[in-house]
Order: sequence, then C-alpha cells, then structure tokens
Amino acid sequence: MTEKAVKEPGAFAPFEWLLAFRYLRARRKKGSVSVIAFFCVLGIALGVATLIIVLSVMNGFRKELFDKILGLNGHVIVRPLARPFTDYDEVAKRLNAVKGVDHALAVVEGQVMISSQNGSSGVIVRGLKGRDLQALKSISGNIRFGTLDGFDDSGGIAIGTRLANTLNVFVGSEVTLLAPKGASTPFGTAPRVKRYRIAAVFEMGMSEYDGSIAFMPMKEAQGFFNLGEAVHVLEVVIDNPDNVERMRGVLQDAGGPDMLLTDWRQRNATFYNTLKVERNVMFIIVMLIVLVATLNIISGLTMLVKNKGRDIAVLRTMGATRGAVMRVFFISGTSIGLIGTLVGVILGVLISLHLEDIRQLVSWLTNTHLFDPSVYFLSSLPSQLDPSEVIVVVVIALLLSMGATIYPALQAARLDPVEALRYE
Repeated sequence: MTEKAVKEPGAFAPFEWLLAFRYLRARRKKGSVSVIAFFCVLGIALGVATLIIVLSVMNGFRKELFDKILGLNGHVIVRPLARPFTDYDEVAKRLNAVKGVDHALAVVEGQVMISSQNGSSGVIVRGLKGRDLQALKSISGNIRFGTLDGFDDSGGIAIGTRLANTLNVFVGSEVTLLAPKGASTPFGTAPRVKRYRIAAVFEMGMSEYDGSIAFMPMKEAQGFFNLGEAVHVLEVVIDNPDNVERMRGVLQDAGGPDMLLTDWRQRNATFYNTLKVERNVMFIIVMLIVLVATLNIISGLTMLVKNKGRDIAVLRTMGATRGAVMRVFFISGTSIGLIGTLVGVILGVLISLHLEDIRQLVSWLTNTHLFDPSVYFLSSLPSQLDPSEVIVVVVIALLLSMGATIYPALQAARLDPVEALRYE
C-alpha cells in the first residue's frame, strides 16, 4: 500500500492570511496589539495625507505665481542693444511667425507717482495697444469695474483694485501721474505731470500687482515718456514656457542679430530656484513623518511576536515552516501600511481638492482672516493635485511599510518552539 504524498500549501496560503488578520484583532485582555496597530494606521494615514496636501499646496503656489508673473510679463523679453526700438512692428511680425509663439506685444514701461485727492503711491505704468491688453487674459479676464473697449482712444488708464482702494478712486475718477523725466528746459529736465481718468479696475488676485501696476494706451505712454514712435521692449508669449531654452535660438534668428533676448528663467532665476528647493525640502521633511509612522510597525509587530510566542511554537510543532510564520507577520505589517496609505490618500486628495473651501470655513468659524493677501501676495489658498506625485507617495509609503515588517517577521520565524513552550 503506497502512501499518498501530502500536498503542502504554497506561499501566502489562506491560513496565513487568516492568522495574520486574526492576530491584528483584539482578543480578551490582549487588546494592546490592536491598539498599537490602530495608531500605526493613523500615523501612516496622517503622514501620507500631510505629504499629499503639502505637495499640492506647493504646486498650487508655483502655478499661481508663475501664471500671474509670466502672464503679465511674457516669457521672452526682446530689446535692441543700442538704438531706439522703432521697428518693433516688423520684429513682432517675424516673431509671431515662429512656430510655438502665441503672440508678441510691444510695451512701454516706466515708474511714476500716481496721486488723487485721498492718497498717492508709486506705480509702474505699462503702455500697450488695446488689442494687446485684451490678449493678456490675466488682465482682460479679471476686469471688475469699467471696460477695456475702445482703450486706445479712451485717454484713460486701468489700475488694480488694491491701488484703487489706496487712492480711494473708482471708474470715472481722475488721478495725476508724475514722471521724473519730462521735457528738457534751460534749467534742466522738468518732471512731466498729467491727469488721467480711470477707465477700468482689474483684480489679478496677486496683491503685489493689483497695487503697483497701471496700464495706459500705447500712444499716450509714448508721449508721456518722450519716446516718440519707439517702445521699450517686445514681450513674447510662447505656448509652453518650459520650451523657452529650446526656442531661444529660433527667436534670436527671427528677432535679428542686434536684439538682446532675456527669458523668464533668467529674470526669475532666484525665485524659481527658491521654489524648487523649498518643495524638495518640504518633501523630505514630511516624508520623515511617514518614516516615523512606519517604524511604529516594527514596535507593534515585535510586541505581537512576544504575545504570540506560544501560538508560533504550536504552529511550528504542527508543521508550519519558518517561511509560513514569517509570511504571517509580513502580511500583518503590510496590511497596516496598506490600510494607512489608502486612508491617507483618500484624506489627502479630498482636502487638497477642497482646500480653499476649508480655509474659508475656518476663517468664518474663527472670525479671522486666514491667508492674508497682503502677506502671501495671493488672494486665495492655491492647490494643484498632481496624480503622478500621489502615485510616488503611495509607492514610497508602501515600500517603507513593507521594509518595516522584515525585522519582526524574521524574529518570529527564528523563534525556537522548544524554548517558547518551555517558558510559557
């Protein structure tokens, strides 16, 4: 009579999963293990959620600031080296013909003092043609009062809401502009002073620009700054700002050999690099929270191994292999990490998608002004969720959780059943 071979269960057999989840549940007076498991899940969830929220806010800040800064100033600045820029229409036509260029607009720019009967402030005046100002969606799409229709012939100017509040003026009010460089006289250069009507009031949402920039019709600005038919620069807006380095040579050829090109990376190098460094540092700091939470898995599983020493010994005497015992505790620890990561992702995504609503709710409940635009330059709390970053966070959290289970799982597998039963 031949004995039938007994088929051994393979790796991650059903009984291993059953034991793993049973060990995580509280039973009689040994509920401390499940309590530790709960706090491990909570710690990982909070760490993952915090990391997702922080990255979303950093992405939101970067997008909002870059959209507003680049949306107002253009991606490439073109100016002649040593002559008045009178042929700007021809140069703009050549630049507009370059593939990847959205538009090129001529700009006159100068610093002036603006005043009303109720206040005064220093501002930057930018002279643009009406159609070019309409192309700046950050301005034309955010007109709060008045209109930009007929801007070239209106004889008026457009200012931001914060500047309007500072001067206590509104659409139709008159303000005085004073430029230090005016007409030349036998006694020197006299300042130029002229009154203008407020034609429109805009609100970009960036307090620095809403309080320090005014727009004037091109012809009026050329006369006010004594430029004749010249302009100061051409600002080129391209379809993808990240391609500016690749397009630089083509734009230089289109502009001409005597044109000096300055792109947004050069003009905002310090700002751009600071944002990049801050984002990387915040990622590392918050990732340490996830690391600490996953390390709690080690202490929780170590206590579980101590509490289940007799059970492990019985399993070993009944034929369970070291690998089976190790996999039981590996499943337990990985389950904690998986549940914590899943809860953290759901919490982090929900908060990131409704961050501004939460800010407004907290402000209303506490009767305080959170995220003051005069301090943070933006009027709302920005948030941009990047799915690829969420995936990276999930992968890192799961890898850390799995890594934390290795030591206690090996400790359980090495437990000598004879010694465990002897001292029970």
